[in-house]
Amino acid sequence: MTTPVPDRDSYLKEWSVLHGEYDPVGGPLIVRQWLALVYRLGRPTAARGVSPSTITVAAAVMTAAMLPPVVAGGRWPLLAAVLVVVGGLLDNLDGCVAVLTGRVTAWGYVLDSLADRVADTVCLVAFWLLGAPGEVCAAAGVALGLLEYLRARAGNAGFGEIGVVTIGERPTRIIIAMTVMLAAAADPVRGHLAGLIGAAGTFGVCAVGLVQLATVINRTLDGAGRSTAQVVLRGTDHVSDDLRGHGDQRQAAARMRRPAHQEQTGDR
Repeated sequence: MTTPVPDRDSYLKEWSVLHGEYDPVGGPLIVRQWLALVYRLGRPTAARGVSPSTITVAAAVMTAAMLPPVVAGGRWPLLAAVLVVVGGLLDNLDGCVAVLTGRVTAWGYVLDSLADRVADTVCLVAFWLLGAPGEVCAAAGVALGLLEYLRARAGNAGFGEIGVVTIGERPTRIIIAMTVMLAAAADPVRGHLAGLIGAAGTFGVCAVGLVQLATVINRTLDGAGRSTAQVVLRGTDHVSDDLRGHGDQRQAAARMRRPAHQEQTGDR
C-alpha cells in the first residue's frame, strides 16, 4: 500500500524552511547531490509509510554496530566503514521521510539530535579502539560538542538552524570516519596511526568550524541586535513625542477650564 509523496522541488522547499531558509539549490554542489540522493531513497520509503523515528533509531544502531568490527581488527574495519556510511545516510533519510509524509515533529527533531551525538561519540570511541590517544579523542569530542552546542544556543537566540555550512559538519565527520576505517582495514599494522589521524582530523575540522560559525553568528546576531535597538529607540522617541503632545494638550485644557478671574489676575 503506497501513498503519493511530494516531488523533489517541493521537498527542497520544505527542507529549506525547516533549516533556517538555507537555500540548498544555491549552496555547495555536494549538498545538492547529497539531498538528491536522500530524496531518491526517501521517496519510496515514505510511500510505504515507514516511521521517521524508526529510521532515526536504526541510524544510531547502525553506527554503533561499527565497534565490534573495529575491535576485531584485521580487515574487519572495512565493514565498519560500510556501517558508518549507511548510518550517515539513514541519519538524513529520517528527516526526508518526515518532510515527505508531513510528520515533522519537535520530538523527532530532539530524537535526531540525540542520535547524532550518539553516532559522533561512537566514531570517537572507534578511533580510540584503533589506538588513538585518549587525550586527542577527548579534545576532538570537546571541539565537536562546542560546535554543536554553539549552533543550538544560537538557534535559541534567533539564528537560523544552518545559517552557514562549516567545514566541521556531520557529513565531513562521516567522511573522516569512513576514510579512517578504510585505512585501518588496508593496513592493520598502522591502524593506530589511522585512529590518531581520525581523532586529530575531527578536532581540526570542528575547531575551524567553530570559528566559522562563531564569526557568522556574531555578525548576524550583532546586526539584528542593533536593528532591534534602533527600532526600540525610534519607538521611545515616538512615545516621548506623544507624551509631550499630551502634556501640551493637558496644559491647554487646564487654561480653558481656569476661571475668568484667574485668567484676568494672571494677565495683571
